Amino acid sequence: MKTKQIISIAVCIIILTSASLLSLHAQTIGVMYSDTNQTYKGYTLFAPKQNSMTYLINNKGQKLHEWTHSALPPGQAVYLLDNGHLLRTCMTQGNLGTGGGEGGRIEEYDWDDNLVWSMDYSTSTYMQHHDIKKLPNGNIIMLVVEKKTLAEVEAAGFDTATFQQPDVHQKGFILPDCIIEIQPTYPTGGTIVWQWHVWDHLIQNHDATKSNYGVPSAHPELIDCAGDHRTKPLFWNHMNCIDYNAAFDEIVMSVRGNSELWVVDHSTTTAQSASHAGGIRGKGGDLIYRWGNPLAYSAGTVSNQKYYEQHDVEWIKSDCPGAGNLLCFNNGVNRNYSTIDEITPPVDGSGNYTIVSGSAFGPTNLAWTYVANPPASLYAQDISGAQRLPNGNTLIDDGPLGTFYEVTPSGTVVWKYINPTTNLGPLTQGDSVPHNIPIHPDETMNSVFRVYRYAPTYSGFTGHVLTPGNVIELSPTGVQSYTNNFSTMQCYPNPFSNNIHITNKTGGEIYELSNLIGKVIWQGTNIEKHDFSSLPQGVYFLKITANHAIQTLKIVKQ
Repeated sequence: MKTKQIISIAVCIIILTSASLLSLHAQTIGVMYSDTNQTYKGYTLFAPKQNSMTYLINNKGQKLHEWTHSALPPGQAVYLLDNGHLLRTCMTQGNLGTGGGEGGRIEEYDWDDNLVWSMDYSTSTYMQHHDIKKLPNGNIIMLVVEKKTLAEVEAAGFDTATFQQPDVHQKGFILPDCIIEIQPTYPTGGTIVWQWHVWDHLIQNHDATKSNYGVPSAHPELIDCAGDHRTKPLFWNHMNCIDYNAAFDEIVMSVRGNSELWVVDHSTTTAQSASHAGGIRGKGGDLIYRWGNPLAYSAGTVSNQKYYEQHDVEWIKSDCPGAGNLLCFNNGVNRNYSTIDEITPPVDGSGNYTIVSGSAFGPTNLAWTYVANPPASLYAQDISGAQRLPNGNTLIDDGPLGTFYEVTPSGTVVWKYINPTTNLGPLTQGDSVPHNIPIHPDETMNSVFRVYRYAPTYSGFTGHVLTPGNVIELSPTGVQSYTNNFSTMQCYPNPFSNNIHITNKTGGEIYELSNLIGKVIWQGTNIEKHDFSSLPQGVYFLKITANHAIQTLKIVKQ
């Protein structure tokens, strides 16, 4: 009897030890879920925010290409150009820190990772930051901050008491935004060929003895120095995205500091862009459209606010559903959840926007939105982005957590990927991702500013062989192989009501049941004896870990 007890205890120890080893190798990074029938077949480009490499992966998380020769982390955007070159911003830690989105340098690498062009744009009075965009003519537009002293701020009519204390008053300046267009000169530098400055389009009703005095509510085309009447930081406008509409020759900016998007006419000369006349639309550099927070131009109240310190406002491309609409990652700061919002702007075929005098710019309602379930399960307080794909799905970057989702128009998650690279390089599968403490406690060290997916037919791939390689994440020590995709097990019935049964079990399986947004609902080693009758109806993902391999099944609770 004692011998049997000893054997039983030994068997239990072996089973528990095996389960513990398997749990160490549980899937924590890379492809977490992929519904191959509904995902958009393409290649995803991303640059880990805390490191200097840029990856191109397929939907299985396998590396197709990488660029590793830059010595600097992104600052912040990276793009794959239609000639196969990589255009990336760089964080230089220059002399003019904004406290978010620092850049200061742009680099272009060919497909073979050779640096073919670079330009530094950072001094003690100005600095490139966040985002750039290459125009059809080869020029580059970029977001830039420029220093304005408190004396200049007061002369412009600002109420300096509304700036954050003691930050602005100790440093003695603020950093408004401008747009600079560069004609690159290969292999280094470039020439400024056009520019637009926030500072040229101000209005204020604080001090009649200072510049820009007027009635803000009568001039939605101008930028109220008071904004939406919140306390203003040193990085006043905090633009974080720039995009270009070639059909209209217009530029859109995401203005986080105002919780607005702004559109300006690019058909102006530099002199016209500093004025209130000229260009195709006859309005010079004044705003021709704005949206997101009508309180910022005295056309609404707090209840009318739509954007909440958003990122990545871009026009949806012509080959995608919703073409011409504006898509945005609405971070939801102070609302405490993020959404992806699409609007149809009130614009005609010539790029002219309509507004009823005394009212806010439309639209009143969103054309489409994605809200996670529950809403707060997607809450990215900074960075992040969204891209509409040609099949109608939307690729989402939860930037602070380095997690990418692809969702259908109805909001079903069909692909989920967690960036496996931190400041120290690729993580090992099973590792937890460390948090970025104390700099950004809400971010993990695998954060990503923005991601883009490119079709296999994209011109940038012409002439290049895209052979799937290994996944980025490292295999656990001692594990011979690792896979996210095998089909040896099935669950039945599917849909299920009370119990879940698994075919082809090998013994020692560990199960983890999650909802659509990745929240673990149940985990254990004996799923067939568990009663799921109280589980809400819906779609779930069952992750099965066995023999150092992982399989994820999509199941439905009815």
